[in-house]
Amino acid sequence: MSETAIEFVDVVKRYGMVTAVDRISFSIQRGEMVTFLGPSGCGKTTSLRLIAGLELPSEGSVRIAGQDVSTRAASERNVGMVFQSYALFPHMSVIENVAYGPTIRGDDKKAAAERGQEILAMLGLDGLGKRLPSELSGGQQQRVAVARAIVQQPDVLLFDEPLSNVDAKLRRRVREEIRDLQRKFNLTAVYVTHDQEEALAVSDRIVVMNQGRIAQIGTPDQLYNRPNSRFVADFIGDANLISGRLENGRFVAEGLTLPFADPGQEGAATISVRPERIGLDPAGHGGTVQSATYLGSRYEYMVSAGYGSLLVSAPITSTPIAPGAQVGIVIPEDGFTLVESS
Repeated sequence: MSETAIEFVDVVKRYGMVTAVDRISFSIQRGEMVTFLGPSGCGKTTSLRLIAGLELPSEGSVRIAGQDVSTRAASERNVGMVFQSYALFPHMSVIENVAYGPTIRGDDKKAAAERGQEILAMLGLDGLGKRLPSELSGGQQQRVAVARAIVQQPDVLLFDEPLSNVDAKLRRRVREEIRDLQRKFNLTAVYVTHDQEEALAVSDRIVVMNQGRIAQIGTPDQLYNRPNSRFVADFIGDANLISGRLENGRFVAEGLTLPFADPGQEGAATISVRPERIGLDPAGHGGTVQSATYLGSRYEYMVSAGYGSLLVSAPITSTPIAPGAQVGIVIPEDGFTLVESS
């Protein structure tokens, strides 16, 4: 049976006249990794700080492990945090950094150091305990920051943009390490990022935020393939948004007709179509290739049609199509999602 680790109930956070978080509610289960995702100023970092106790809600309640912690300071919550800058003490060795939390909490120094060495070994940092942070790579420093958080056995582990200081080529490997660690220790983890690909890669579920509110909560697959709004469709990955009408069980735009599952729905509508769900028929017509770009693993085409321009992603195994060519545009029945209707 799943157990709720974190719960927000009608949480509001105001700074003067500005509402950073606007009455949001959600729950996170124990052992789950959930990412807050959204543009700058959407409220994702404020939400993370409300869990950490670095901010207190103006209204509503925050619960951790079944207890209302809304008025408790950060020091009164069993929460570990990996900061964007890692926040390692430069004058302390790696093991001193890792054992610092349990030591100031009153744990035996020797026991704290032994536990710290065990965690370092699990993270592939065995033998580096005596080094200073400045003698480590960015990826190694990031793992030390994780070790320092894990060693305190927190109820919740928070990640605030943890890969922003990692070289782009290392990000894939480090995010995989974070995900492996979260699963290995069965940690309840909350992750904040503005990088959509990163969120899709590490999350059990994603909370998409916009203007202080929750736009949609779902698994990576749900958010990518079944977005519930224009905002979510456009924010997560690339999306072609096509405006038209629903009538007689069809979606109709200029030169485009697609069957629609709900024949009773009528009126103006917008659908979202992912670039990889669109096929191009060199023997057909209805679209004109404006540009063709070779990207190693795929071709990307910009295609103009009566209802607008489309971004199309085609596998590298297909025969390239030259700009200026007339093509047919093929969208399968399950290849689009309704994101707006009136």
